[in-house]
Amino acid sequence: MPQPHKPRTGGQILVDQLSVQGVEHIFCVPGESYLAALDALHDSSIAVTICRQEAGAGMMADASARLTGRPGICFVTRGPGAMNAAHALHIAEHDSVPLILFIGQVERGMRGRGAFQEMDFCDVFGSIAKWCVEIEDPARIPEIISRAFHVAMSGRPGPVVVSLPEDMLVEQASVGDCARVERTQIAPGGVELAKLHELLAGAKKPIAILGGGGWDAHACKDFTHFAQRWDLPVIASFRRTSLFDMEQANYAGELALGANPKLIARVKDADLVLLMGGRMAEVPSQSYTLFDIPVPKQALVHVHADAGELGRVYQPILAINATPARFCAALARLDPPDDIPWSGETAAARMDFLAFTNAVPAMPGDVQLNEIMLWLRKRLPEDCIVTNGAGNYAIWTGRYLRIRQFGGLLAPVSGSMGYGLPAAVGAKRLHPERMVVSFAGDGCFLMNGQEFATAVQYNLAIIVVVIDNGMYGTVRMHQEREYPGRVSATLLNSPDFAALARAYGGHGESVSRTEEFAPAFERAVASGKPALVHVKIDREAITPSMSLSAIREAALKG
Repeated sequence: MPQPHKPRTGGQILVDQLSVQGVEHIFCVPGESYLAALDALHDSSIAVTICRQEAGAGMMADASARLTGRPGICFVTRGPGAMNAAHALHIAEHDSVPLILFIGQVERGMRGRGAFQEMDFCDVFGSIAKWCVEIEDPARIPEIISRAFHVAMSGRPGPVVVSLPEDMLVEQASVGDCARVERTQIAPGGVELAKLHELLAGAKKPIAILGGGGWDAHACKDFTHFAQRWDLPVIASFRRTSLFDMEQANYAGELALGANPKLIARVKDADLVLLMGGRMAEVPSQSYTLFDIPVPKQALVHVHADAGELGRVYQPILAINATPARFCAALARLDPPDDIPWSGETAAARMDFLAFTNAVPAMPGDVQLNEIMLWLRKRLPEDCIVTNGAGNYAIWTGRYLRIRQFGGLLAPVSGSMGYGLPAAVGAKRLHPERMVVSFAGDGCFLMNGQEFATAVQYNLAIIVVVIDNGMYGTVRMHQEREYPGRVSATLLNSPDFAALARAYGGHGESVSRTEEFAPAFERAVASGKPALVHVKIDREAITPSMSLSAIREAALKG
């Protein structure tokens, strides 16, 4: 006869389920709406990172998910706390990242009365999350947590929202625990693999484009082996450069903002495109210009873990519903021909990439950001984790740095400002032994700059490079293109960021000339503290190869 389960509070049952799922870190801003869960965490082995704002907490959880492949866990309180966390939910949805957001909720008997900070979270987040649920009965917590992990990781990964009524968390129930959830893996069929082999064997100018979520280091290694055997040019989708070693001879570049024109031409001229895991949304598709819609002129093989993404925008000649791990492992069964006709194209693509990313055109001002990035390329260790948010400064990091390993770049495909610093904190929390370098603009940093205090609290020796041009640079660039000379709402008056870092208890450096950067960076590393290097660049230096004045003058002539 089975033994009855010991009664536990909803908060204890919840934390026990997270332990069963192997959760080692959670990120939170505390709230009285989920005190019972916080109390259960007191006796748990799960590490709790206390954050300064809910967006930062969600972004740290997002970063942990990208590095582990398991759902990142974030706890926030109701009302304003939940709305702050919406920022992270949007990133996770757009970037295909498994994330579970737990939100404290008003007591069940108060719902519908306009109680303090009451919201219907399923209504609010229904268009962002893959699944929203409110737990009514503590006895159902194991069932719902199991489903939440399945949904977050399955198909196209994404965020799940779980609402926790305050009184439900203190109510007791006798229930067993769920089992650990693993991602459902989907393997390609033999017919699809045979067709892919036929298409590759008959191609003259094939390319592969890697993107999307659900990857791991093994899948990346398997795909690299396949690309080497077939001598295939490999392109990263926007901010997916950690899927393929950028120093490997098959790597041809990133379909990003400010992409290499020769790379764009190569994609348009390809006769076969293997799109692995990505969706070719607005940025990588260069505003939907690389492929005709709905039928591309290139033969398109689209591989995706979510069948709903296949044929959604582009009609492929071959659609393969498979997860990266299973598909990339199956590629070992495809033997290349003795004579690969496109080998010259692969070598040319690599040369184009090297020429584009080694060029250092002179920039206006005393700080040459191109030269700084080339120095960092040599200085950063192979296992360095690089993070950034959004802004024109990220054009430099994407163009000049070399990402060598899976998880080496944490950056939002959604183009969300303020992501870099919280992501760096989350990454360093998981990997204190690795160098973590975060890049931000002056506008980007102050979106979530308060999380520098979190880094100090946990003695996380991240290095933050703030590139300060005194304005919202991306918006100003577009403003000059569309309304030349009519500057409006884009100028910024920022603080002394190095002094701010020191005020938080970290290390701060200021750089106003190119030659000052390297010694300042080395002092930041040697400090052993959370450190910030404040780099002041000329406003004219808006991209690696174009000044603000040149953009304005072209618009006035145009």
